Amino acid sequence: MLMWPLGLGIAGAAFLADQLTKHLVLANAAAILPAVPIVPGLNLVLVRNTGVTFGFLADLPAWTLAAFAGAVVIWLAVWLRRSGSPLTSVTLGLMIGGALGNTLDRVRFAGVTDFIDVYLGRYHWPAFNLADVAIVSGVLLLVAQSLLRSSPATDDAVGGR
Repeated sequence: MLMWPLGLGIAGAAFLADQLTKHLVLANAAAILPAVPIVPGLNLVLVRNTGVTFGFLADLPAWTLAAFAGAVVIWLAVWLRRSGSPLTSVTLGLMIGGALGNTLDRVRFAGVTDFIDVYLGRYHWPAFNLADVAIVSGVLLLVAQSLLRSSPATDDAVGGR
């Protein structure tokens, strides 16, 4: 059974959810600044991250990061095309959709729009967005699948047959 259409659907849903929420945040930026408390431990903020996680590599041109992300997406898409597992297809779709969402931001704005601020007391996690949630969720599901797999050699092992 073909699993890549499932992954493409998940990628599309992750991409659209990310872009829609970023659009809503940007369209209401004046109401959000400096921060809007949602519930204890969660604020809505507006941050432009020109780097990657935690602002790492912020000095690199946006096109460099976008090109790297594009190469990763191509690799993930090849893996998705070869996948015979629904769970692997979902995980790859999440990662592809998230990567495409953040890459589009880099191309359009030379940085990624982050707006979710999670904190505990005075300690704040760096702001993130739904693309980041999709990527991290996909990676965690892939790791969990790998750890729970009964046989280490399957047709989905590290992107190949």
